[in-house]
Amino acid sequence: MGHRKILFPATHLGLFFILYLLSSPCVSFSFPFVKPKNHKINGPIKTLVVLVMENRSFDHILGWLHKTRPDIDGLKGSEFNRVNASDPYSSKIFVSDDAVFVDSDPGHSIQAIREQIFGSNDSSANPAPMNGFVQQAVNMGVPGMEQTVMSGFKPELVPVYTDLAKEFGVFDRWFASVPASTQPNRFYVHSATSHGASSNVRKDLIHGFPQKTIFDSLDENGLSFGIYYQNMPATLFFKSLRKLKHIFKFHNYALTFKIHAKLGKLPNYVVIEQRYFDVKIDPANDDHPSHDVALGQKFVKEVYETLRASPQWKEMALLITYDEHGGFFDHVPTPVSGVPNPDGIIGPPPYYFRFDRLGVRVPTFLISPWIDKATVIHEPTGPTTFSQFEHSTIPATVKKLFNLKSSFLTKRDAWAGTFENYFCLRKTPRDDCPEKLAEVKTNLRPWGPREDAKLSEFQIELIQLASQLNGDHVLKNYADIGRKMNVREANQYVDDAVNRFLEAGRAALRAGANESAVVAMRPALTSRSSASDGGFNKYLEAY
Repeated sequence: MGHRKILFPATHLGLFFILYLLSSPCVSFSFPFVKPKNHKINGPIKTLVVLVMENRSFDHILGWLHKTRPDIDGLKGSEFNRVNASDPYSSKIFVSDDAVFVDSDPGHSIQAIREQIFGSNDSSANPAPMNGFVQQAVNMGVPGMEQTVMSGFKPELVPVYTDLAKEFGVFDRWFASVPASTQPNRFYVHSATSHGASSNVRKDLIHGFPQKTIFDSLDENGLSFGIYYQNMPATLFFKSLRKLKHIFKFHNYALTFKIHAKLGKLPNYVVIEQRYFDVKIDPANDDHPSHDVALGQKFVKEVYETLRASPQWKEMALLITYDEHGGFFDHVPTPVSGVPNPDGIIGPPPYYFRFDRLGVRVPTFLISPWIDKATVIHEPTGPTTFSQFEHSTIPATVKKLFNLKSSFLTKRDAWAGTFENYFCLRKTPRDDCPEKLAEVKTNLRPWGPREDAKLSEFQIELIQLASQLNGDHVLKNYADIGRKMNVREANQYVDDAVNRFLEAGRAALRAGANESAVVAMRPALTSRSSASDGGFNKYLEAY
């Protein structure tokens, strides 16, 4: 495919960018972006806000609500796993309500999750026994991990969620889309597929994942979207979102979110991204271990109260979910039959996962003045007898909620249950929604951020994305870049990369570049020997 390049002068750190003009007919066929002059949204919801937190199961966060809310499928206290899942005489580890702060990260790779769900490498059991969480935790060799993965929070330690469950809706049958780690599941949230990824896929991280997204469908139908980010907009893993036409869809959360909400200027589809890096000045608020869940509670409280005060509130809904379960126990069997592969792509060796079963159940809330108090949403009523609520539910619901003329993205969102009908059960919006949620009075972590800590798998992937945005992906040590950084260095590197990428895009538009161009940065390699490159040349070696 022929690309025309527009070269711009190098910055003071020796960077310049190339604009690849996507002139191939193939591109226009995939993403026609034909905008109707008037697009009518029939229902009461004109803005959907999506917040995806990190790595906690339903039972771990909300399971103990069952004591006071028996309508929620939570924990009774009798649930257990054996230390050896295949030995009926092995010791039992029961669920507990003593979760406070989780320091070590439980296993949540595709192989670890298979063991947690099935207790072995044999994944044929139906229903899934959910009996291998303790066994897998023991095999990690981390002292106490077997108790950690079976623990859950007392409702008073997650007071914001306790309030939201009382005041609005909870899904108690919402599953991760794939039994794998963070990034594949986040892809399903916006594209109903991971394009075959069950973990980190280097070539796609560099070039951008090519599948069509719900952002593209919204754009085709003339509707608006916006991404409000704090560290790194992980949505930039999608190639189409790197086009110049979308540069102004990315907003710094701290600078713009409250202002846009107050002015009633939030777009139709809002994605809020957390702080993924745990530094002293701005601690992480994504709930990923070892981050403090109390800070996640404060963040959710801030988002809700900002939306509640917006003039758009009566035409708005907020969906909060978690990307995956993070290795924590959940007692509800993961659906293992009737789940369609979204696009026919099979996962890479050695597992060759067929994307035909879901991940573990995760906490999910539906918040809107159109949702009655203490609503519990169980299994969907369609579109098929096997359909479930999972992350592909989000693009499937957006299509129906906003009356999009675009086709479903994949077979998966065409199959997933949707929740647009829950906004039609009332004739008018509620006027008794709380303006404020419970105060989060104390942190749960006994110490502050550890800026010298090594990065998690997801954080390394974010660094690799950042290296694509600033051009460092062409350097020899790209594959190991994040593994040689600590959290403090990674946070600085990401901030710099995002700012450069967005500044380059804005400059290109001012220079008259085609809005369908993709911004691609690359380093001026001759400057890499200089220590003035922000200190990061010690992590990279040029060809």
